[in-house]
Amino acid sequence: MAYWLVKSEPKTWSWEQQCAAGAKGTFWNGVRNHVAKQYLMAMKKGEHAFFYHSNEGKEIVGIVEVIKTYYPDHTDETGKFGMVDFKAISTLKRPVTLEEIKNEPRLTKMVLVNNSRLSVQPVTSDEWKLICKLGGVKSP
Repeated sequence: MAYWLVKSEPKTWSWEQQCAAGAKGTFWNGVRNHVAKQYLMAMKKGEHAFFYHSNEGKEIVGIVEVIKTYYPDHTDETGKFGMVDFKAISTLKRPVTLEEIKNEPRLTKMVLVNNSRLSVQPVTSDEWKLICKLGGVKSP
């Protein structure tokens, strides 16, 4: 199983809104970067991603699960980009901030630290386990 991190600005789509979508989940649209697109295309049903609040908060706040794999993004007029569907599965007991991640020596190679603008990114198994521990949750 692969692990991921997806970013959203809380004013656009917050963790609270993701949780309110319930078990039916919701689509993750609006990605317009080709590298991020490739990561969305690689996601498999049942894989997990950290939900990261960007710009405001700059912290990992929850975990989502892929419930529908890559399909066309209805908001993309060019037809080049797609999306996946996620449902919320766990709220971190304690958000893990970008500052904390940057200051953790075991996370120095994390994509979030080295390419912070990328909206969809992979997370290694070791990074996943450590962030779950820091956030006070068991790895699903």
